[in-house]
Amino acid sequence: MSGRLDRRRLAQLIAKGDVDTVLTVFPDALGRLMGKRVVGRYFLDHVVDDGAHACIYLFTVDMEMEPLPGFKLTSWERGYGDMKMVPDLSTARLIPWLPKTALVFCDVFTEEGEPIEEAPRWILKRQIERASALAYVVKTAAELELYCFKESFDEARRKRHHDLTPVSSYLEDYHILQTSKEEPLIRAIRNGMEAADVPVETSKGEWGRGQEEINLRYAEALEMADRTALYKHGAKEIAHQHGSAITFMAKYDMTAAGSSFHLHSSLWDKTGRKPLFAAAGRGSKTTSTPLFGQWLAGQMAMARELAYFYAPSVNSYKRYQSGSFAPTRIVAGWDNRTCGFRLCGEGGAFRVENRIPGADANPYLAFAATIAAGLHGIASRLKPPRPYEGNAYEDATLPQVPKTLREAIAELERSKVARAAFGDRVVDHYLHTARLEQQAFDQVVTDWELARNFERI
Repeated sequence: MSGRLDRRRLAQLIAKGDVDTVLTVFPDALGRLMGKRVVGRYFLDHVVDDGAHACIYLFTVDMEMEPLPGFKLTSWERGYGDMKMVPDLSTARLIPWLPKTALVFCDVFTEEGEPIEEAPRWILKRQIERASALAYVVKTAAELELYCFKESFDEARRKRHHDLTPVSSYLEDYHILQTSKEEPLIRAIRNGMEAADVPVETSKGEWGRGQEEINLRYAEALEMADRTALYKHGAKEIAHQHGSAITFMAKYDMTAAGSSFHLHSSLWDKTGRKPLFAAAGRGSKTTSTPLFGQWLAGQMAMARELAYFYAPSVNSYKRYQSGSFAPTRIVAGWDNRTCGFRLCGEGGAFRVENRIPGADANPYLAFAATIAAGLHGIASRLKPPRPYEGNAYEDATLPQVPKTLREAIAELERSKVARAAFGDRVVDHYLHTARLEQQAFDQVVTDWELARNFERI
């Protein structure tokens, strides 16, 4: 048994006892899957039509699940009431690494039936609707890097995440020998995703010790966001079963390469069958359509203002280091990995790869920002500069990716385009989330401060 489930097939599996648990999930503001485990029969009798309930505070908590003050959505003063999770049955699938378990993504509503606009899945849906109104289908793909360690999650926590042992003792970019040593875990992740209808193209060693990259096959944007969220979640569960810790942190160690989320995007006609970016030619001789130029120019124009949606934490910005394969400059080049935007593919596969997002990004927000930026470029008829040639790291004339979360907050705060695309309510919610994240970091004494100052100051 594998793959997607319709209502009839799910009911059959529950009746036969092959499924006894249905995970009803939704992504929170940080991209984590939240929700409930529902007994199979109860899901069919009640949840499938009537939905389930969860506390609305889940969109106002930090990584430690602490409810944070100052949000308009909800608060202690308003009682932290319930919201409704309504299953999107088109997303139902078996989860092969968990016994007798299925999963379905949900959309979230107020008790009065209004969409919770701050919810990442709704934010992405709104941008998809904007593209659809112009007769475009947005397709995306995700390449996420991760680090694998010999310690388990529990062991890593006991060590306070210091002095961990990567599964490789050397840089393993494209290495077959070293990745064969990692294959028991990585193969389980690949095959688990395939069986959960999260199609995988490839996995490979990356430019770090114990760093791997798994590439997910492209799909329409909402489907791709669901797949990416499930992949990040499922990879951790599978790693736990193998006694290994993994991390999608953007920069887990300043001496190691960062982990990216290479975000590929393209526009197709309203049928989803005809790609709209390539005009003619192959390879670097590919000529693009004016539509592609506008889409790319929008990405570049909005890269600073929407950086928070690609890099949501203090740690995110430590990834942007020269000579590290993470971008520092906002520029586009043909198959040029020193640029923030890489033009790649040919024919129907011609597309833009945004190299700015880190593996810690919320995929729903990253895809939503991509669409909003591209549509801005189309509406404004922007034109991109000629493809960049050379080492963008060394070109001080090029605009920079924001260097800190504080800088990204300031850029989003002044963005009229973001407010026009997402609405004040959404922008204000995530600005507040970002400010609280920065504030939390500012109140911590770091290991760096202790090592530098404890004895010698």
